[in-house]
Amino acid sequence: METYYTVEQISQMLNIHPKTIQRYIREGKLNAAKIGKSWRITGHDLSLFAEGTHTTLPAQSQQKSKASASAVVDIEVENGNAAIRIINSLNAALNAKPPEFGNSSMQTQLIENESKLRITLWGNIKFLSAILGTLEVYSD
Repeated sequence: METYYTVEQISQMLNIHPKTIQRYIREGKLNAAKIGKSWRITGHDLSLFAEGTHTTLPAQSQQKSKASASAVVDIEVENGNAAIRIINSLNAALNAKPPEFGNSSMQTQLIENESKLRITLWGNIKFLSAILGTLEVYSD
């Protein structure tokens, strides 16, 4: 079972202000998933960040896409653990995405009273197509 940390926990561990951690998340330097109203960071992503092995492509080597798109997907889930499994799968897909997918982002929100996981995606068409194909598995 993967360990998740809050921005505040990471802030205390690394002795970095919480706003700085949030900025790293926004800039894509630290991978995180939004659950409800707060960010959660896996132990693996924290290790990569702390070790400095998280790499991003320089801006000039990233392919620029002429079109970008966004999507919001609601998936019915049985409980929070089911939502976390889906989020872990999506984070793995994002971490392994090829360079031609360019800049992209994903936010997740668990709506407990409706038993839904809401996923908001932004990126180029190839990226959205691949992630939506991955999400198709969870729609059955």
